[in-house]
Amino acid sequence: MEEIIRQYLEEISGVSPSNREELEAFRVHWLGKKGIVTGLFSEMKDLPADRKRQAGQMVNTLKQAVLLKLEQHSELKKQDPRKADRDTDLTLPANFLELGAGHPVSIVGREMNGIFSRMGFTIQEGPEIEDDWHNFTALNFAADHPARDMQDTFFIEKSPDILLRTHTSSVQIRVMEGQKPPIRNIFPGRVFRNEAISARAHCIFHQIEGLYIDEDISFADLKQTLYYFASELFGEGIGIRFRPSYFPFTEPSAEMDISCLICSGKGCRVCKYSGWVEILGCGMVDPNVLENCGIDSEKYSGFAFGIGIERTAMLKYQIDDIRLFFENDVRFIRQFRSMHG
Repeated sequence: MEEIIRQYLEEISGVSPSNREELEAFRVHWLGKKGIVTGLFSEMKDLPADRKRQAGQMVNTLKQAVLLKLEQHSELKKQDPRKADRDTDLTLPANFLELGAGHPVSIVGREMNGIFSRMGFTIQEGPEIEDDWHNFTALNFAADHPARDMQDTFFIEKSPDILLRTHTSSVQIRVMEGQKPPIRNIFPGRVFRNEAISARAHCIFHQIEGLYIDEDISFADLKQTLYYFASELFGEGIGIRFRPSYFPFTEPSAEMDISCLICSGKGCRVCKYSGWVEILGCGMVDPNVLENCGIDSEKYSGFAFGIGIERTAMLKYQIDDIRLFFENDVRFIRQFRSMHG
């Protein structure tokens, strides 16, 4: 037995399989059902009981030598790209992986950012946890303004001066405090309001706000900017109208509506059966806000606007329930696999 094992080990050391077929033939010859190692294990049943352990150790030594040779040649083939290329069948079909889908809020947000970027606006971001000055006071909110009430704002319990921002206008204040005009930025981000969740409203949503401060800026500049934005996002034929409104930080103020894309202006629950949907608020920056940030309101003027991304996505893709954006239902997300943004 010892002599047989020694001869087999010498034979294995001289073997050099050069391709996959030879390597497989080597494995079958030594370890297959009718291979040499298998045959030696079968013969052990005829040995005396006191000799089986020693014989088993010798046959195991042979088996490990075969396995080591197989492993060595497999590793060499992996390291040699020329051998790998020769063994690759280029006619086999590719293994296509299923692609994921972008979230509609991300798709629309990137598209909106792109439109404003083409108009010369640059992107600025800021903290989601804010203080009272940047979120309210600097924006001309009076001390008794309803938006300061707990029903609208998530305040941090340990400090009534700290809150979750209710709009990205707080980033506008930070930019105006640290930058001299001209200023031409957009401010995308997540905001929070203490509201009841329904098909039209949520306590978390996303905004893109814009700010343009320079000399001789007028309401006409604001309207032209937003007309271009709406036509680029929704198409040239979209109906657009402005309505007078009120915001503490702009004067005059307006809201911009577009014709409802879900019902084509016939009336539905999203447009409250009016045929129109408000997509943004806007106006000329109040002089008090400019002065609060150290900007001379006699020399500079500007406009600001704020757009809800979820509401815009609802109109663009005819989605009638804002809650779908936050449920993470893959059946809903997969519908946007072919969208670009």
